[in-house]
Amino acid sequence: MKLIKNAASRFVPDVVNGEKQIPFKGVGKFKPENKFASHKIHSCADYPSDGNKVETNLKTALKKAGLKDGMTISTHHHLRNGDIVTNYLFDVIHSMGIKNIRWFPSASFPCHEHLIKYLEDGTIHHIEGSMNGPLGKFTSEGKMKGVGILRSHGGRYQSVQDGEVHIDIAVIAAPTSDPFGNANGVQGKSACGGLGFALADSEYADNVIVVTDNLVPFPCVPWQIQGNNVDYVVKVESLGDPSKIVSGTTEITKSPDRLLIAEYIAKFLNEAGIVKEGFSFQAGAGGTSLAFIPFLKEIMKRKGVKASFVRGGSSKYLVEMLEEGLINYILDGQTFDLDGVRSMLDNPKHVMTSPFTSYNYHGKGNFASIVDAAILGATEVDLHFNANVVSHSDGYLLHGIGGWQNCLFSKCTILAVPSFRDRIPVIVDEVTTLCGPGELIDVIVTERGIAINPRRKDLLKAVEKSSLPIRSLKEIQNEVYEICGGAPAKPNVDKNKVVAVVKWVDGTVLDSVHKIM
Repeated sequence: MKLIKNAASRFVPDVVNGEKQIPFKGVGKFKPENKFASHKIHSCADYPSDGNKVETNLKTALKKAGLKDGMTISTHHHLRNGDIVTNYLFDVIHSMGIKNIRWFPSASFPCHEHLIKYLEDGTIHHIEGSMNGPLGKFTSEGKMKGVGILRSHGGRYQSVQDGEVHIDIAVIAAPTSDPFGNANGVQGKSACGGLGFALADSEYADNVIVVTDNLVPFPCVPWQIQGNNVDYVVKVESLGDPSKIVSGTTEITKSPDRLLIAEYIAKFLNEAGIVKEGFSFQAGAGGTSLAFIPFLKEIMKRKGVKASFVRGGSSKYLVEMLEEGLINYILDGQTFDLDGVRSMLDNPKHVMTSPFTSYNYHGKGNFASIVDAAILGATEVDLHFNANVVSHSDGYLLHGIGGWQNCLFSKCTILAVPSFRDRIPVIVDEVTTLCGPGELIDVIVTERGIAINPRRKDLLKAVEKSSLPIRSLKEIQNEVYEICGGAPAKPNVDKNKVVAVVKWVDGTVLDSVHKIM
């Protein structure tokens, strides 16, 4: 493996898992010339004429799908930390004696710690998807046989569409399905909302297996996955733990510091002139992001303005705004609570989206760049406004990228971060892992002040007479270093051992993650 310097001055490998890589060339600098991945041709003559694709069990379906060593198996993460289908899937794969699988999840969760034994024995060769919690620790310590690849949600779709990743078998956990394979996530005991993250898998995989615990007569309506793309359907007792799939309530932070950050964000959007009739925004389901919504809601009511649409992660707070007529549409990437599931099922203005429509960088545009303001988090930011979301200052992988990179293309990208966590400063001289170039990050909001990227002269001018605490990042950093006793210690890593790479939205390699010593 040869390490080469990319346009972000990060050293990245030229080959990963035997495949040639393109180093990051700069935002908007790489334009692929190849054609999209081609689809395998199927024939209706190979499928039951009565439309019944139900198999007796998952093992039979995998055998019929031609499972063999070295294949790429994909799963999705809409079941979150309640998922038992993925663990069961690899139990079955292991029982069949299959080795060297490339696991291609849209994300992983702590519940997937179960799979470490299959990484250790070679059933799974490496992961191309988020490596969260125990899987992140395992990877960071150099224990995975291959090199992990971290992509954004849009980057995952791009990689499949562009032919960078070919999925041999997609296993789609569906809370409701009919025997033909039409499926949705808004009905049944395991309802999770939309199934948009499994869209690319259903369209591009050679073989698609839908696993459900709620088999209903044809037709399953609404369908979010089309049965015409499905090869086999498997009925199981349970997809997972419903209490960990979606929560009955999604909680706003009670931290005074985080609440202050949320209030600053809402006030900043207003004073910068962004909150006006027909504006749009994106908010996630973190405690600070949720806390920002009630503050924004009050401003909107006071001004008498309505948002044209909201991108999300939906929660009860966005659903309330939709039902109160404060927003026209929720364009929903994933659903975080039961109110969101209900709304998606019942309200035609609550629309399921996919990474293709929202985030795919190699398309004819996507929704992310249309959004007026995106409120995101980060584990670290540096004095150049670069940001990290996959590791902390100790170098361990603990988070996935999600849609974070893709959201950076909004018209105003705001990072909501505390100035320190557990007495460890968040504003550093250089981020441990580069996930987002500073040129795309416009504002950083902490409880100690708001820093605006010097590139955004328009925003600086808009709030020059504001009562908000507008400060430089360096000022905030100096204050925090005084409180915390200086800069955080650099992680002790093996610079010659790359355990994972971070891809940019165009498929180029943005940074390397090194083995923790």
